Amino acid sequence: MAVSSTRSFDIDADPEQVMAALAAVERLPEWSSTHKSVTVESTHPDGRPHRVRMTVSIVGITDEQVVEYSWNGDESMSWTLVESSQQRQQDGAYTLAAKGSGTAVDFSLTIDPKIPVPGFLVRRAEKMALETAGKGLKSFAEKNFR
Repeated sequence: MAVSSTRSFDIDADPEQVMAALAAVERLPEWSSTHKSVTVESTHPDGRPHRVRMTVSIVGITDEQVVEYSWNGDESMSWTLVESSQQRQQDGAYTLAAKGSGTAVDFSLTIDPKIPVPGFLVRRAEKMALETAGKGLKSFAEKNFR
């Protein structure tokens, strides 16, 4: 059963800086404790990541994934799961909008595990993903890209 979540938060950096932080996918393990390794397999013509292989571990489940990223300037980015040992579906997106001297961020994530997972574990994983998206990205972008 697919689970979808959203979270909105602000980052004290402009949208271009936040997007630069998001485009640095090879550095995901620096701000996302669930990401154990990340390898960019191909890039778009502008140099931003396209196809990315990663190892993710959350609530005791380790997954080897391949995702494909799409970019819309400094306004939004999204990814779709291509291969996974543990998931049927994963779609995520960050949408950015200038807000004062910073950026308003909307994050959405849909995950559909292949194996039956107890509801409380799905909710825990969902909560961890949302917290990482908010706190982890905020800290990483403000520290490294402002």
